[in-house]
Amino acid sequence: MSATAPMLEQYPLVTRVPYHVGIIMDGNGRWAQSRGLPRVAGHRAGTENVRRVLRAASEFGIKALSLYAFSTENWSRPPDEVAGLMALLGQVIQREVKELNANGVRILHSGRLEGIRPRLRNQIQEAIALTSHNERITLNVAFNYGGRAELVDAVRHIMSDGVPADAVTEDLISQYLYTGGLPDPDLIIRTGGEWRLSNFLIWQAAYAEYYATPTYWPDFGEADLAAALEVYSRRERRFGGVPAPDSSD
Repeated sequence: MSATAPMLEQYPLVTRVPYHVGIIMDGNGRWAQSRGLPRVAGHRAGTENVRRVLRAASEFGIKALSLYAFSTENWSRPPDEVAGLMALLGQVIQREVKELNANGVRILHSGRLEGIRPRLRNQIQEAIALTSHNERITLNVAFNYGGRAELVDAVRHIMSDGVPADAVTEDLISQYLYTGGLPDPDLIIRTGGEWRLSNFLIWQAAYAEYYATPTYWPDFGEADLAAALEVYSRRERRFGGVPAPDSSD
């Protein structure tokens, strides 16, 4: 992975780089169908694209990238598609984890490990442990993830720890989420042309900027990421406040 400066020189309209970007990777199935291919071929192309987008994100200077890979609702898809997705994740971990570790990528997992086959669960946990010391960029994979399920799990954990009601704060809840310790996302990108959150980081993204593109995830590349960052650079983040007064007045 190359240095950050040349990438920003190539895209001068990217004047502000978010710390944490989340991506709803949508459109794999439609990408495949438009080519007369089975849906699993689209998911395979989508997993191949993760490497390219992660590299571009690192070169832009993004420090955390959260990817929505498999939701709790995706279990309702056809069994062969679900089985294909599970197999793909295992193959990607086995193939990529050593290189990701060598490139300073820290891997995190957001979601429930229950329901995932033991071998795949072990692969996820081993990848997290292997890369835990890395600091270049964090790759947070939301797999078997749902924003509402995350909040339910956080509340259950708080209750099991015996935290009194008057001690429950927004900061405390954030610490109990799957992403505890990871700064909230600044920008959420959705590929595939849809305009909905699909239960992704619904607590953490309360004040994130949103960007949607019709580009299907397998085709989403460096230039598409740059376009999103250019739009983000023009946004004024207010966090519920009002614009700062113009000092020239």
